Amino acid sequence: MGFWSKLTGRGKEPAPVVVVPRAPTSEDLLAALDRVEQMVLAGAVPAVVGSRVDRVSRTVRDTIPRLANLGAGSPQAYSVMATATDYLPEAIGGYLRLPRQWADSRPVDRGKTSLMLLIDQLDLLGATMDKVYDAVNRADAAALIAHGRFLEEKFGHSSTGGSLGLASDLSGTSRAIQPNPPDPPDGPARLQPPEAR
Repeated sequence: MGFWSKLTGRGKEPAPVVVVPRAPTSEDLLAALDRVEQMVLAGAVPAVVGSRVDRVSRTVRDTIPRLANLGAGSPQAYSVMATATDYLPEAIGGYLRLPRQWADSRPVDRGKTSLMLLIDQLDLLGATMDKVYDAVNRADAAALIAHGRFLEEKFGHSSTGGSLGLASDLSGTSRAIQPNPPDPPDGPARLQPPEAR
């Protein structure tokens, strides 16, 4: 490249365009879980595998609507996304690619069969997703507790559950409003002013 080309910018090669894949949406995650569940049904896996996949899938499905509570870029949100789109499908797919009899009976790693390894992986995913789901819900529970403490400080005391301290008589002192007693069997009671009760 000559001096004039450097000065004018002509002859420069454009910078390569890097395409970053978009983050999966909730619908993408649910669709990935649907595909895994179809793989399980079509592959006729043992009941111990089906129940574990169901546990992981159910927990991830319960967590997906609440992912925003974890915040963008949180490790827990990533774990949910990766479990739905990568970890769970890869574990099931790897098992289903093997001949069933061989996978269920031939030891392949430290005396464990492919079926045993899959069960271990699904148990680990299930326990991890349970922890993530608890973390999501604890955030909301903590907000509820904090709000309750704020209300208690603001208004003085916890609810007694029996009466509302909203009415005040003419002297300005508050008195509790009690619910009206039930009507007697012979007909409705006549309305009486509060002082007569």
